[in-house]
Amino acid sequence: MQTLFRNPLAEPYLLGVSGGAGLLALIGMAAGLAWPWVSALAFAGSLLALALAAALGGRLLARDHTPLLLAGVMLAAGFGALIALVLSVTPAERLPGMLFFLMGDLAWTGQPALLWAALLLAVAAALGLSRRLDVLQLSPLKAASLGVAVAPTRWTLFALAGACTSLVVAQAGSIGFVGLMVPHALRKLGFAGHRALLPACALAGGSLLVLADALARTVIEPRELPVGVLTALLGVPMMLWLLRRP
Repeated sequence: MQTLFRNPLAEPYLLGVSGGAGLLALIGMAAGLAWPWVSALAFAGSLLALALAAALGGRLLARDHTPLLLAGVMLAAGFGALIALVLSVTPAERLPGMLFFLMGDLAWTGQPALLWAALLLAVAAALGLSRRLDVLQLSPLKAASLGVAVAPTRWTLFALAGACTSLVVAQAGSIGFVGLMVPHALRKLGFAGHRALLPACALAGGSLLVLADALARTVIEPRELPVGVLTALLGVPMMLWLLRRP
């Protein structure tokens, strides 16, 4: 996402994916549906957000990514308002589960084989794009002059990042800061080329998530914190420390 938008603040939820997933998942929870149906609704909401972002801002993606970026930001704001509306009219006894989903919770993740398969396919597909990503981060004009098909590459990145994010949010809710912070930390450690950066992000991001989940389950035991709270508490100081480094 950071390469697609050439923006250091870009992260997986930028296109409103988490908002779309959260809205339909909360509606399912408010209706009393079982978790498999809630997860399916979350996945459908993510795909809906991606489709709306592509329809609203993807027309000029071959030349300019800004309309797609703005469409994603506006969709995220709209979904956020609808989520607040759903929370405000939901009975109080159902609110804790909803809030845990919005802040991320690995307790609901029950299909590791599906996630492993998706991870391997996503890393393989991303590695196939690694050389084009290295050139694309310079500028679209330079990339085109060097033979990179800019528009198809951007659409492939958009679809790949969106599909991965949709699947993860449907399984574990919205867990922030991992996709924003980990690439910056690895670049500071010397992982510049995407052929090394992409698999390193998968390993480091997963490791950070496991650490945050372990802390979430033990820091105020027997109660459990949402894992998204811990990733933010770990990510904010680390990101500020990275910004201070030359």
